[in-house]
Formats: sequence, C-alpha cells, structure tokens
Amino acid sequence: MPEITYGRWSPTEVMERVLDGTWVTATPPEPASTGGVLMMPTSIAYSGTSASISTLGSVSFTGVTSLSLNGVFTGDYDNYMIATWANSSGVAIKRLRLRASGTDESSASNYYTIQDITADGTTVNGSRGVNNLTNSASIYATQRVGDTMYFYGPYLAQPTAGRVVTAGDASSAVIQDQAWTHSLSNAYDGFTYFPSANNISGRIAVYGLKG
Repeated sequence: MPEITYGRWSPTEVMERVLDGTWVTATPPEPASTGGVLMMPTSIAYSGTSASISTLGSVSFTGVTSLSLNGVFTGDYDNYMIATWANSSGVAIKRLRLRASGTDESSASNYYTIQDITADGTTVNGSRGVNNLTNSASIYATQRVGDTMYFYGPYLAQPTAGRVVTAGDASSAVIQDQAWTHSLSNAYDGFTYFPSANNISGRIAVYGLKG
C-alpha cells in the first residue's frame, strides 16, 4: 500500500507532511490565468466638486467637469476593462481622452469612432463617425448610466483600440455599443473622463485583464 500523506493547519501558515514524515510550508496554488485585477491609480486630477480614490482603487467623484486617472495602464497587462456608473446635472455626453505622464492626448483628429450601434425601444440604428471619441449616450440628472469600456493595448507603443457598451438613457432603457481607435503609436498610462456639458457624479474602476 502506498504511504499516505496528511496536512494540518499551523497558526501562521498552511503546512503539509512530506513522505519522510517532516512538515514543510505548503506550496501556494498558481494564480488564476484569467480574470481582472483592480488597478490603483498613482494619482487623480479633477475639475469640480470632489473626487477620491478608495482603499481598493476605484474612484468616486461628485460634480466634476473632468476626471483624470493616472498610472492605471502599466506593462503588466495589455488590455483593460473600465466599469462606470454616473449621472449628470443636465444633458451630457460622456467622453474620454487617452493620457500619458499627466498630459491628455487632446487632438481630436487622432481619435476615430469607427462604428456606433444604438438600440432604443424597437429601433436599432447604426452610424459611423470620425474625429470624435464619444463614449456613451446622453444622460440626464435623474438617470444613472452604466458603461463598460475596453482599452486594447493602451500601454503598448502602437495604435490603441477600444469598445464601449452603455446601458441607460433619459427616460427608457437604451443600449449603445461603440468601437473606436486612436491613430498614434504611443504608450498611455491613463485617461481623462469628462462630459460634453454640465457635470457628472458617480464611480469608476479600472481592471487589468489577465490571460
């Protein structure tokens, strides 16, 4: 009969018994190969009432006309998912810009909204635009709108691509799906999130995608 090994708990660590009868520290399992890691901004900048970083890394903001997250894109991950919800003091279209070393890439000619699909009620519309990085539908003071944004390769020295899926709108459920590209082969470590008018309040979290 083969020899049986046994495990037990130590007050400070998990131990395992090896075949010669001694106890050694158990080897921890390898981390999961897929999933998201919440990224802690190295700093934030904003215009408006207030914004703060939580102990885990998400950012809450109130009455801002712009919100910049620095240091959330790194060499550890190629792709990122950004989850947000927000409402507005009035009609607003939420937009974003890529950012490096605390400076926005603000030239509109380098941003392209390749395709926009919107489902509202029983109607589905598609459009194509250029030189306009719009990342969600219009929002109103009484409506919370959620976005799931994806950035593909922002920290790589190559053109960045992205996708934004938005749920919500002024008076009924609306779904908007957009794809965009940025034409410059630069590395970016952050982004700025801002409304086209008025101010917005909500929460935003950036996740590095493993795998």
